[in-house]
Amino acid sequence: MRLVSVNTPQPLRPFIGFRQNYKPGLIALFTVLTCVLLWFIWPSPISVSPFEPGIGPFNEDGFNDSALGLSRTSEGNISKWERRQDEVRRAFMHAYSGYMEHAFPADELLATSGGKSSKFNGWSITLIDAMDTMWMMGLENQFIDAVQVVAAQNFTTNSKYFVSFFETVIRYLGGLLSAYSLSREPILLSRADDLGTFLLPIFETPSGFPINSGNVQNMDWMGKDILFSEAASCQLEFKYLAKLTGRKEYYRTVDRIMERLYATKTENGLFPTRWSGLGEPLDRQYTVGASGDSGYEYLLKQYLLSGDTKALTQYLESINGVMQWLLFVTPTRELLYVASMNHLTVKHDLEHLACFLPGLLALGAHTIPDAYLPAKERERHKWAAAGLAYTCYLLYADQKSGLGPEKVGMKPGTRWVDELATWEAAGRVGMPPGLKEEGPIKNQKKKDYDLNGGGTYFLRPETVESLYIMWRTTGEEKWRERGYEIFVAIERHAKTRYGYTSVAHVDMDPVRPLDEMPSFFLAETLKYLFLLFDEEDRYPFSKWVFNTEAHPLPVFKWSSWERKLYRIIPELDGVQTTCEASIN
Repeated sequence: MRLVSVNTPQPLRPFIGFRQNYKPGLIALFTVLTCVLLWFIWPSPISVSPFEPGIGPFNEDGFNDSALGLSRTSEGNISKWERRQDEVRRAFMHAYSGYMEHAFPADELLATSGGKSSKFNGWSITLIDAMDTMWMMGLENQFIDAVQVVAAQNFTTNSKYFVSFFETVIRYLGGLLSAYSLSREPILLSRADDLGTFLLPIFETPSGFPINSGNVQNMDWMGKDILFSEAASCQLEFKYLAKLTGRKEYYRTVDRIMERLYATKTENGLFPTRWSGLGEPLDRQYTVGASGDSGYEYLLKQYLLSGDTKALTQYLESINGVMQWLLFVTPTRELLYVASMNHLTVKHDLEHLACFLPGLLALGAHTIPDAYLPAKERERHKWAAAGLAYTCYLLYADQKSGLGPEKVGMKPGTRWVDELATWEAAGRVGMPPGLKEEGPIKNQKKKDYDLNGGGTYFLRPETVESLYIMWRTTGEEKWRERGYEIFVAIERHAKTRYGYTSVAHVDMDPVRPLDEMPSFFLAETLKYLFLLFDEEDRYPFSKWVFNTEAHPLPVFKWSSWERKLYRIIPELDGVQTTCEASIN
């Protein structure tokens, strides 16, 4: 199989050039006429395209402007946001080219040294994770080549590899399902089905909770305890796979996890982070950062994907618990932040991973019908989304590099709900607590937080994800501008000869480069930036639901025969029309 080099993307028609020579005029004229004739009759090297008919050919850079909606004038000018979107697309090409040239078929590129790493099963995770980004960016040649790679994939492992359940589901399975849903290329669904079958033995535990990781072929498991985020973050992928294949085991296997979670007595809707193989909580630690994040995210998104009102009810209970117990306001700058708890002790750390929360709150406030989210509660969700999103942005803008740290220690403040109560009792004068926007501060002593050892930026997507959702749900241009600031900082400090790397010491200039390029940088960070700068809403929240790896899946309904086969409670289906009506 021959893969087209991503360094020199092939246009749909071959460029035929010739060197100037000084032979007699008749020979020169004959050469010109021959080239013109060949230009019009030469067939395209790609005879069948899975892209929408009528789109193409690619421009001189190998990019498909029509697929992106770029409206170039005769002088070649484009709007500010189209130009910025084009910059992101070129950043993706630089990263992907580096991976293909120096790391493929390994999992990830070591972007400083030009080496490679296979920490995620050795199945070319960067390629599969990035396929839907290629499609969205109009990178047709790269997508077609990636499909050929997937067609040859058999998802085998050896004794060296322990498959991470969580990462395999959200990156590989989610990536294949999303690429299929966008392109309808049959082989992608076939391979997703293969992978789903491969993963099913991981659920064979007394509780039905999946094993954290293991070698499926040897039935050799490594660690039977699992995190809340890992156990709950397989619902979208396996239930959509059940919808596509008609295989009941996909739905029943993962829904068993939800029933176990629903039956657990929670603290104000908050789920413990660690669970045993018996499906029992092992701690009383509560967080929306690492170990908790996507577990809460998938409660709302199960409802948005297929109309599961039981998941929606749990989402609202859980998010109210987060707002009641985990949201605080710093004493000086009045920054709104989300903390964590261990038993009843509050830990005032804000993780980059938790910066998905403002986007989730904004998404819920935008989509949940009035029957489930009354006006006053919706207002609070919007306030919390705006305040948290601004704080997450400031964690970038405050630093000398313009890049955000992995975690900061916030100056302990007061609970947001208490501040709100005081503000409302005083007549709602001025902005709600935690929503002031007074700009970045470079003086570390005045920031209201500490960097905890210098701060490392891992090319993470959570902040730009929230900026994208804030832009789409509010229409406020400031969120786009803030996203562009972050992109410029990435270009300035994280770009290497081979791709883009994580960096240390974000409050220094220059930063210290590390040596890694996670696949989620292409799958999530660059994708959300690309969509943030898009002038059109090509993936509206009423029709698409993004999994926690930013892989869009189409909204669907269960049919009557599917409800019977999968044993879906009837009232869990059919509410989607109400949801969509509230959006439209």
